[in-house]
Amino acid sequence: MTIAFVFPSQGSQYVGMAQDLVAAYPDARAIFDQADATLGFAISSLCFNGPNDVLTDTINAQPALLTHGIAALHVLQTIKPDLAPAFVAGHSLGEYSALVAADALDFADALKLVRERGRVMKAADQKTPGAMAALLGIDTAALEGVCAETGVQIANYNAPGQIVISGEKGALNRAVELAKARGAKRAIVLAVSIASHSRLMENAAREFANAVANTPMRAPKIPVISNVTAQPLNTVEEIRHELVAQLTSAVQWTKTIEYIAAQGVTTFIELGPKDVLAGLIRRINKDVHAVSVGDVASVKGFGEQYKVKK
Repeated sequence: MTIAFVFPSQGSQYVGMAQDLVAAYPDARAIFDQADATLGFAISSLCFNGPNDVLTDTINAQPALLTHGIAALHVLQTIKPDLAPAFVAGHSLGEYSALVAADALDFADALKLVRERGRVMKAADQKTPGAMAALLGIDTAALEGVCAETGVQIANYNAPGQIVISGEKGALNRAVELAKARGAKRAIVLAVSIASHSRLMENAAREFANAVANTPMRAPKIPVISNVTAQPLNTVEEIRHELVAQLTSAVQWTKTIEYIAAQGVTTFIELGPKDVLAGLIRRINKDVHAVSVGDVASVKGFGEQYKVKK
């Protein structure tokens, strides 16, 4: 089988995330120990024990999700050492996990970078509080019209029939009501504490550019598919541009999966908490297989189901 690794973003975190994985696998424990040492506080305890409001805070959720994703990756690579992805991709924050998986970023450097990303995003939100919501069952053109009228933006093209909008809280609430009036079947306010992928992050992007410029990076060893363009990131310069542009640009997740599938990938493995991306991938392309690996049960299930041919 030809596979791709994908990594989730904010909203997938939950209290207790990775706890059983760390208890069962030394590789996962080593990653969380490294994260605790690098960050200077026990992100492991926050993941395992909460409280939820502190874990959901973007400054904490971002390194928590990165750490869980890389811990799951190391466990999978240990039990299936011959499992080599043809492509990697991450949804929003998950792009950092993908870059670590592709050896373009060291894990410790990625941790510092996403912690700073969370800091500047939180600071931007404190000036202009924002929010995000997923709209289900509304035509893209109709939702684009809603955005134009209310001043919010499309943040994520997640899958056919599921698009996320982002913006100032009052404007977002108006957009949700207007979208419902124009045919949206459902609106879900997301468990994130900022307005990602919107113009509210412009100041954050300018400040974050310095951190990106000063972080060591390498050309990826595995093709990493861009959130912004849905095309491969081939050079360090392209990666640096991507990580800054990503803060204010929409995540082209549908196009990302379509691109990877068109290259012959038949199996997508989501690494990290929950199974949000696997569900989206199945909606985007019914001909591919998508599976999530992020806890002991899913690791064991994957190991039993898949045999890797040398």
